Amino acid sequence: MTTQTPGVHHVTGIVGDAQASVDFYAGALGLRLLRTTVNYEDRLQHHLYFGTDDGRPGSVLTVFPDPTGAPGRPGKPGYESVSLAVPRDSLEYWHDRLTDRGVDVERIRPDERFGDRGFSLSDPAGTAIELVATDDPSEPWSEGSVPESAAIRGLYGATATPTDPYGAASVLETLGFEYEAETGDRIRYRAPGERATAIDLLDRDAPYLREGPGTLHHVAVRLPDREALLGWHDLFRERGYEVSRVKDRHFFHSLYVRGPGGLLVELATEAPTPDGPRGPGLDDPDTSGHATDLYLPDRFAEDRSLIEGQLPRIEPPSRR
Repeated sequence: MTTQTPGVHHVTGIVGDAQASVDFYAGALGLRLLRTTVNYEDRLQHHLYFGTDDGRPGSVLTVFPDPTGAPGRPGKPGYESVSLAVPRDSLEYWHDRLTDRGVDVERIRPDERFGDRGFSLSDPAGTAIELVATDDPSEPWSEGSVPESAAIRGLYGATATPTDPYGAASVLETLGFEYEAETGDRIRYRAPGERATAIDLLDRDAPYLREGPGTLHHVAVRLPDREALLGWHDLFRERGYEVSRVKDRHFFHSLYVRGPGGLLVELATEAPTPDGPRGPGLDDPDTSGHATDLYLPDRFAEDRSLIEGQLPRIEPPSRR
């Protein structure tokens, strides 16, 4: 029996300008810039990790900046939006904070979202972001520009637009998500964990996905360790799904699967790799240095000069 997931591990999107993303996610949203590193499939592309405090699984949002890429288009099979959890009594604070910064916000209608209250908005690349009011007890980052009483607690979940909702649902159910409710063309599945547990499937017409800035690349769900990944790898292969080998992501191990419905799902370990820093995006919080400094695994160390010469320098965001 394969180990089922307790919820989402992280969500990864594609953005345009790296600095604009840092200013938005670490500045306007008050998330912690956990790590400035590179895409391990393309060492000349930044990979930025944002999260809360120590980068625990279920709190991390990462982005691949692609400043020269053509704008993407959300669609099938892909992810419509990522949701972040905020305290229930913080919505007016967030409305004022975001509108003061020129960010357009639109209230989520609770009758269309299983009672969820919050806002939808976009990052500078056009990626759809949601702030959802919850009772998530997770600790926020207390040293950011947002008061601790209103700070983001982590991920809430994601919304997907599969080519086949029934096929996508079968993958979610296999992983451990359970059907919870549906309203209109939205179907909610919930993992059994305590945080980052909601994935909504949309059963609607949509254009085909065009990857690029402004789109979400994948959603990762969490598993305890590499041994669990190996079990899932074998199961997916037996079922004829498109599945990758287990990969060393330095901060964790993972694999990718694309099953019926076409959604790209990553399975990632909660336990870090033996040679990686503690947590999925951060070394010891007291000794990690400046998160804007480029962090490279040992295997890329000899190419540091080349990499730094090709990538723009990241500056800390305003703490306003």
